[in-house]
Amino acid sequence: MTPFNTTDPNGLETEATEDVQPTSKQNEGQQPMQRLDSATIEHLGRKRPEFFTNAWSECAFCFSIFMCQILAEYFISGSNVLLPTLLEELDIPSQLSIWPSTAMSLAVTSTLLIFGRLADMFGGFVLYVGGMVWLTVTSLIAGFSQNYIMLFAFRGLQGLALAAFLPSSIMILGRVYRPGPRKNLVFSIYGACAALGFFVGIFFSGLCGSFLTWSWYFFIGAILSAVTAVSSYFSIPSDYTETRKLSRATMDWIGSGLLLPGAVLFIFAIADAAHAPRQWKTPYVYVCLILGGLILGAFTYMEGWVVQNPLLPGDLFAVKYMKPLVIALLCMYGSLGIFLLYAALYMEQLMGATPLQVVAWTSPMAIGGLILSATGGLLLHMLNGTVLVLISSLGYVVSGLLFALIPIGGNYWAYVFPAMICGTIGIDISFNVTNIFITTNLPRERQGLAGALINCTLHFGIALMLAFADIVQVYLEDKGLKTSYQSVFWFQVGLSGFAFVVLLFFVRINRAKSELTVDERRELEESAQAT
Repeated sequence: MTPFNTTDPNGLETEATEDVQPTSKQNEGQQPMQRLDSATIEHLGRKRPEFFTNAWSECAFCFSIFMCQILAEYFISGSNVLLPTLLEELDIPSQLSIWPSTAMSLAVTSTLLIFGRLADMFGGFVLYVGGMVWLTVTSLIAGFSQNYIMLFAFRGLQGLALAAFLPSSIMILGRVYRPGPRKNLVFSIYGACAALGFFVGIFFSGLCGSFLTWSWYFFIGAILSAVTAVSSYFSIPSDYTETRKLSRATMDWIGSGLLLPGAVLFIFAIADAAHAPRQWKTPYVYVCLILGGLILGAFTYMEGWVVQNPLLPGDLFAVKYMKPLVIALLCMYGSLGIFLLYAALYMEQLMGATPLQVVAWTSPMAIGGLILSATGGLLLHMLNGTVLVLISSLGYVVSGLLFALIPIGGNYWAYVFPAMICGTIGIDISFNVTNIFITTNLPRERQGLAGALINCTLHFGIALMLAFADIVQVYLEDKGLKTSYQSVFWFQVGLSGFAFVVLLFFVRINRAKSELTVDERRELEESAQAT
């Protein structure tokens, strides 16, 4: 018998043999899993999934899924560069300048887990295509905004679209691709599209700010969303019937009713504290903070001890290393949000870059992301995951450090260019390695939850840490814009440094090799118990 290693849901390696074959399903009329040796598992990890009839159908599928990352970053990064134009054209008060970005982040963060549960109930296809259609409609209307209140409202509604298709995209990828080199490559390109989307957003916002009107930024986004919606409808496999037949998930109305207002009030209070008339002493700020904290506390209690089918099941964190990994990711993704926003602001307001110069200066992120995805996707199954995420956290550290140390008149090639390269290393590696780890260690029926957890960690980290970064910047503004911005980058260095320590001492991730899925391992265990 030829032994091979698999990884159980807790991240521990166990030994199986090629002549173990499940038989417990036979009595239920299901096809038993065939005997698998290490060579067969490796082959399955490399081959094209059976759903695709040819390479073109797989390419169309991948295009449709990858576009969600590009569109999400398009609408996040581009609005930052377009902000000065929006402030002038729509007469947005300076104390409300954070809300073109924060409105979307707030909507995404507070509803991701709810949409993740809906994906587990109705399948990823419905949520993904529906989210794309909704993004098309809201982006189109946002372009016709007559005042900043209308713009803020539709930015928030855009966030609901992101909350629908981001977790479902990971759910779909996790179900279609089994652990192995092919999944590594697809997830690597998926992650690289975040950096590419960042560049695309800055490119079109710079183009619209310089030669068109701000409305065209939203119109172009609506066109891209519409193309993706059509492509997705025809290329992504519908899992609605299968999910409705097999899923036992139900909506947690209690958790949803507590999470939504709790997250909105809590993050709103922190985000608006620096801009309120009396800052933290403003009554509505501390009332919202306290009320939001109490509601989130009630949410935690109900989810952990009362609700039978919670939005965020506790056994999710039974996966070994999941808790410290999520803590580290909150800090790293918070660093990402700070870097993406304040790097663009620093280049425009302190280095005198035009919108089109910002486009050129940030191009290394897009190019570097594509190179990392092409090489990393082919090598992830050979490299240790712990080492990779440590390198990623150092990328976040150095990217912030370089901006914190830029002197007046600092050279682009000495500071900004290497910062962009390090930022790309941080973003791409952390996103790819952790996404593969989380989706591989959760069963098929939890892939929607996996997508929700990944994106909730991402957007909650960005929203929360950007709110704290805004407080740092505003409180130190009287010492000069340069000092306040550089203090924000020191905050980023501290966050990513803390993440490095957590990863170094508390997280271990093996290489992303070909292996049995969680469902196959479960079937083997049931078979062994039955015999």
